[in-house]
Order: sequence, then structure tokens, then C-alpha cells
Amino acid sequence: MTSAASVGGDERLRLFLGLRVPERWGLAVARWQEQELGGGGRIVPREHLHVTLAFLGSRPRGDLPAVVGALANAVVAAAERPVLEMERYRETRAAGMLVLRDEGGRATALAGDLQERLERLGVYRREARPWLPHITVLRYRRPPRLRPPLPGAGTLVPSDAAAYLSRLHPSGARYEVLHLCSLPDPK
Repeated sequence: MTSAASVGGDERLRLFLGLRVPERWGLAVARWQEQELGGGGRIVPREHLHVTLAFLGSRPRGDLPAVVGALANAVVAAAERPVLEMERYRETRAAGMLVLRDEGGRATALAGDLQERLERLGVYRREARPWLPHITVLRYRRPPRLRPPLPGAGTLVPSDAAAYLSRLHPSGARYEVLHLCSLPDPK
């Protein structure tokens, strides 16, 4: 854990688990964000780009070891690294995202396994809608109704998954990696 000293004993943590975006891929998306999304809202910083596997919300700090253990066990159980391709840009009521195509369903299987493990721990409840692999790239109050071309970042093959701490700020949430788990080597 990188920041054990920054979270107190009885403190509640706003947690989520996600696939980290490799730096080269993130830089390509960041350039695209500046060129295509500028003025449409608040751009998500490159260092915050990720694919959410499970958002737990506010949890007691004491849940963190079990949550990290569930992430580690799900990653170990994964047969191969996910391979994700950009499919389309989509806007919801509060966020613009890059929707990803999940080659072979590996990211979906990892998310499903992880979410099941978290449910058994009693720290998570699945959403009614199916999990959608995506990366949030823009936040706004009203949808800007953009239709940008997709970035030329290529295939996304994450090398690790992380447990993140999310701290809310007036300028937007700030994420801190609390624990990393390496994904299986590519075959």
C-alpha cells in the first residue's frame, strides 16, 4: 500500500477498483482530449484515466485489506490480460466516455469475477445494468453533444489493476493508487 499513513484508522474511504491505462496509451488519449474535447466540459486528467472494474463508494478503512485481497485473487484467477479496442465515443447525462470492445471477453470475465468476490465479502452490490468497459474522458453539467473521431491510441492492453482512493475536490475527484496487482503476462 502506497499511502497507509494518509488514511486513518476509523476513516471511511471512497474506493474503486480498475484497470490502469499504460502511459503511452494515456498520452495519446490526452492529446486527443485536448484537440477534440476542449470546451466541452472538464477533461479527465491523463493520470486518472482507467477502466473501472467495481466502484465501492464509501467504505470503512477496515474493509481495505479484504477488498485488496479480492482484487489480487481475481487477477491471479485471470487466464490472460484483457485486450481492449476503442469502439465509440458516448455521452451520458454527466460524462463523456470511450466505450471499449473487449476482445475475447477477458475484461468482462475479470470484472464479473471480482464483483462476485466483493459481493461475497458484503462490500459491494452489482448494478442492474451489465458492466460496460469504458474510460471516462470528460465530465460536464450538461452533455455537450460532441461527435469526435476516435483517438488513434491503438489497442489497450493494461499491465495491472489497482485499488484506488478517490478524494472529492471542487475541481474534480483526485485518485490515489493504494495497491497494484500485476495482470498475467501476455501469451
